[in-house]
Amino acid sequence: MNSAEFIEKRKFIIKIAKMLHKYGTPAYRLEAHLLGVAQFLQIGAAFAITPTVLTFVIWIPGEDTEYTHVARVFPGEMDLGSLSRADEVVDEVLSGQLTVPEASRRLSEIDEMPNPYSRWSTFAAFGAAAGAFAMLMKGSWHDVVCASILSLCVYLFVLWSQKSRRIAHMLESLVAMFAAFAATGLAAMFDSSLNVPLVVLSAIIVFIPGLALTLGLAELAARHLVSGTARIMDAVMLLFMLYFGAFLGMAVGQICFGVTAYQAVPAVPAWTSWLSITILCSSLVIVFRARGKHVFWGLLSGFIAYGASVVGGMYLGLALGAFVGAFAVGIYGNLFTRFMNAPAIIVVLQGMIVLVPGSKTYIGLNAFISGQQLGETAQLGQQTFLIFMSLVAGFIFANVALPPKKSL
Repeated sequence: MNSAEFIEKRKFIIKIAKMLHKYGTPAYRLEAHLLGVAQFLQIGAAFAITPTVLTFVIWIPGEDTEYTHVARVFPGEMDLGSLSRADEVVDEVLSGQLTVPEASRRLSEIDEMPNPYSRWSTFAAFGAAAGAFAMLMKGSWHDVVCASILSLCVYLFVLWSQKSRRIAHMLESLVAMFAAFAATGLAAMFDSSLNVPLVVLSAIIVFIPGLALTLGLAELAARHLVSGTARIMDAVMLLFMLYFGAFLGMAVGQICFGVTAYQAVPAVPAWTSWLSITILCSSLVIVFRARGKHVFWGLLSGFIAYGASVVGGMYLGLALGAFVGAFAVGIYGNLFTRFMNAPAIIVVLQGMIVLVPGSKTYIGLNAFISGQQLGETAQLGQQTFLIFMSLVAGFIFANVALPPKKSL
């Protein structure tokens, strides 16, 4: 292998690593994928992937010279459409349909592609996700409508943060404070039946880091200790920022509008659970920029996760019900990979979000600090921990029962 060929191959590996990390790929999946690509390209490589630093050591087998590259990066956001396209480029390289230089150009084109969904679509997705979550939490119809409206306002702060670095640094606390202040004011002036903590949680549900906590635990289970610890601590700090903003917003709201006695009203009917899953998963399609050809399979993942967890919970309890749901989604994701030749995470992600207990952690913080309960919180800490462990175990067992075809 000559020097020019080696340089092309190492640049390709570094580019694909940065892109897949940017699109939210977990460290243990990314390292396994990169090792497979390096093996095919017949070069030696070792990687250390964390949410904030990527380290590469690449060499030509049989030679002593090593090339080391360290990149400072920021934790990536899920972009399932770009992830799918980048995976297709790698597949074409491995099958000989593309050369490495051609693949590098294709990757640059993918990285520059605009969001396939308009801002209006994302605006609507924020409101729909909040309303769907309020339904899942058995709030009233008043809570559902109010949470949707506040979440639409929250998206305006997201747009503002894209133009202001100062707003971007404090976005999580700011949106939680706004939602809490507005919900407190609405409850005091217009509707005392609003469950203010539930409305606030629903309005900012897109920011709750339950998925990040679960991925961090999965990385720890895969012995990626640095990456897993970093991801968990980042998620915990985000959770604290959200809760502090909500707590401050409620306090200021009570000073401005007074304390309102909560008047309970009937919750939404039981049948709305399936409707809420449909709306929630549909909104996640837009938030995570999934491709049109994967929309149906992602929605099906959400139904499988919820249905399996409900059936499992009837016989095994809430925590082990999550294990059944995670196991079913894991098997489904690996089948999707085998038949569709696409990364399993494209469909597994939506099932995971239906299952993850990040909101339970927020509820526990609220009950512990303020004494207010959003719902049933008996043994909440134990339930949350067991659900996290059940989710990780469910996906591990699924990969043993039906090994994935792809590392992503």
